[in-house]
Amino acid sequence: MSKARELAELGAAYDSGALSNRNVIINGAMQCWQRATAATTTANGYSTVDRWKHFESGAGAYTTEQSTDHPTGTGYSLKFQVTTADTSIAAGEYAFTETNLEGQNLQQLQYGTSTAKDVTVSFWVKSNKTGIYCVALYKHAGAGTAYMYRKEYTISAANTWEKKVVTISPTAGSTALITASAGAVPNSNAMGLSLVFGLAWGSNYHGTDNTWQTGSGYGTSNQVNWMDSTSNNFYLAEVQLEAGTEATPFEHRSFGDELQACQRYFSKSYRYDKYAGDASSLGWVQTEFHENNQGAGYREYYAFPFAVRMRATPTITIYDTAGNAGKCNYYISAGSGNPNKVLTVSSANERTFGGYSDRATSIGGWACHYLADAEL
Repeated sequence: MSKARELAELGAAYDSGALSNRNVIINGAMQCWQRATAATTTANGYSTVDRWKHFESGAGAYTTEQSTDHPTGTGYSLKFQVTTADTSIAAGEYAFTETNLEGQNLQQLQYGTSTAKDVTVSFWVKSNKTGIYCVALYKHAGAGTAYMYRKEYTISAANTWEKKVVTISPTAGSTALITASAGAVPNSNAMGLSLVFGLAWGSNYHGTDNTWQTGSGYGTSNQVNWMDSTSNNFYLAEVQLEAGTEATPFEHRSFGDELQACQRYFSKSYRYDKYAGDASSLGWVQTEFHENNQGAGYREYYAFPFAVRMRATPTITIYDTAGNAGKCNYYISAGSGNPNKVLTVSSANERTFGGYSDRATSIGGWACHYLADAEL
C-alpha cells in the first residue's frame, strides 16, 4: 500500500474516532512484562505479560512467554505453548487468555444507549494449528446485565503471521441487548469489558457466531481444540480495540507510557528485569532508623508510595532479599541486614502501603521488596 493511500484511509477512519488513545487495550503491543518473560505455566491468573490473564481447566497445560517473533520483525509477541496435551475437551473445560477493561475507559462506546457504537478489534495471530478460532467480547454486568459476543476467525496458513479484523455491531444477531439500558458499562473503575481469545472451549461455553447473547458462550462448536498436542503453539501481537467500523493502523505508544498504564494495576519494587522471589536488593524499600517502643519490644512503622496511583486498594505481597514471601530484612546498622524477619502490612490504599516489623532492640529498621496487585 502506498503512503498516500494509507494516509487517505487513515484520515477516513479518523472521521469517527480520536486521533490518539484510539486503542483502549493496555499493553496490546506486549511491551511490558513485570512478572516474567520466560516460559511460565498458566495458573488461572496473571503470570507473564502485563494486563493479560490466562486460564486453563482440564487435563492439559500450557505456558506463556515473551517472544521476539513478530509480524513486523521488531517488537514482542505473546507466545503460548502446549506442554501437556488434552485430546478431548470435556463440556466444562476451557483454555483462553483475556484482557480486562475498566468501565470508565469505555464510555465513548455509549453502550446502554440507542447510539451505542460499533467497535473493531484487530490483531496479528500465528499458529502451527490451522482452523477456526474464536474471539469474544464479554460485557460484564456492572450497571446492567452480562452479555457475550463471539466471532469466529480462521488461521489459514500454518506458522504464518495473519492479521485479523473483527467489527462488532451493538445489534449483532439482530439483538437490542447492548442498545438497551441493561447494556451499559459502569462509569467507574469496575470491570466493563473483557476481550477474550479462545484456545479450546467445552460445549458449556458454546454460543452463536456473531451474536450478542446472555450466558457464557465464549466460543462456538467450530473452535479447534488447540490443546490436543504438545507441538501446538499460538502467537498473539498488536491487539487493538477501537470505536468505529475501521481498523486503523496499530497505535504504538512509548514504553514509558505503557508501563505507567500497567502500573495502575500491578506495581513492584524490584528492578524491571527482576521478579518476585529473586534474591536481590535492587530497588527494595526501607525504613529510616528511629525508635518506637511498643511495650515489651520495639516496632518500626513506615509507609511507601506506589509508582502511580493504583486502580483500587491493592493486595500487597512482601519478600525479603533471600526471596522469602511475607518476610523482610532486619538491620541494626547500615548494610543489608538479616533476612527472614516477619513483616506485617498494617495499611494500604491506592496510593501507599504501610507496615511494621517487631524487633528486640531500640535502634534499627527493616527493608523489603513488594508486589502490589490491583488487577481486574
